Amino acid sequence: MRAALVGVDFGQGDFAASVEELSLLARSAGVEPVTTITGKRSSPDAAYFVGSGKADEIGFAVQDLQLEIVIFNHALSPAQQRNLEKRLNIRVLDRTSLILDIFAQRAQSHEGKLQVELAQLQHLATRLIRGWTHLERQKGGIGLRGPGETQLETDRRLIGERVKMLRARLSKLRKQHETQRRSRGRSHTFSVSLVGYTNAGKSTLFNAMTKAGVYVADQLFATLDTTSRRVYMGEEVGNVVVSDTVGFVRELPHQLVAAFRATLEETIHADLLLHVVDAASPVRMEQIEQVNLVLKEIGADHIPQILVWNKIDAAGLEPTVERDEYDKISRVFTSARTGAGMDLLRGAITEAAKSAPGMAYLYEAPDGEPDDDVAGEPDGHSTFTQVGSH
Repeated sequence: MRAALVGVDFGQGDFAASVEELSLLARSAGVEPVTTITGKRSSPDAAYFVGSGKADEIGFAVQDLQLEIVIFNHALSPAQQRNLEKRLNIRVLDRTSLILDIFAQRAQSHEGKLQVELAQLQHLATRLIRGWTHLERQKGGIGLRGPGETQLETDRRLIGERVKMLRARLSKLRKQHETQRRSRGRSHTFSVSLVGYTNAGKSTLFNAMTKAGVYVADQLFATLDTTSRRVYMGEEVGNVVVSDTVGFVRELPHQLVAAFRATLEETIHADLLLHVVDAASPVRMEQIEQVNLVLKEIGADHIPQILVWNKIDAAGLEPTVERDEYDKISRVFTSARTGAGMDLLRGAITEAAKSAPGMAYLYEAPDGEPDDDVAGEPDGHSTFTQVGSH
């Protein structure tokens, strides 16, 4: 599908990186970006977001290049989206809709699919009038519709009922996860969650640590469903539970954060966060800031965190560790692809686990009987792995 990408620079400083990320998002969704149209404004236009002149420029590009879709690098209001589609006579997507579409393509687990559907319905509910303007007149009460109920009202009611059902299912799954977490807490299992910007290499690092075989690809949001594995860390600590989570991105839609709260619960209740950073990215500091904003939004900003500078082979860096003013490890430089620095990461996790308040550890040999299955394991088997072993 051939697309035009549209970005407006409001003077925030990271405009170029944001537009480049939109291109990656579009390709991840299976769209071919043919042209990128940019402009500068002090504030969005109320009717078209970009103003009528820029809207005409987009329209000429649509005709000249025979485009099939226009994607905005911003969240559009329902009115702006409707006005643009009417003026351009082509389908218009905003950044939120694009991310939701990628999530819908990638969700594999039952829980992931429920969460994506909930987010999509919540987003659709504000835009229903777009598709049903020809049915807004009152109609008689036959079938599902009550007396005088319009088609628009019917759709809103049906969506509301579906949203209520999805929330109930996700609430039940959340309770199941809470039960599993309490079980791990009783067995004094230290839990570690991998967090970070999308495409920072979390799943590659997770596979290097656990040999889990989680899907890895050089694309945004390759991983949506949380996967957890037990990793044997040696006699001093025993087993820890390591969880791979969905990647974050700038301007992550709020309804996605809310819908994926059940998945992100693993992050909220972790004892340690490994914040994976793409050391080779020129905008890594901005990405770190974006991840910390999402962590604050979901209530995980108080959890101890170690920055894992991944992809040091691409950045020309050496494996090492850095400590803060309290002599605690704050950064680990490693490469999940080559294995460089994995022993340092293992040592950092072991040190954090030993110093965690209130944690008592029981030695369990790597060839001993596995415990109960960990939440999120797709194959239902616990895995005992030595971190950094190859």
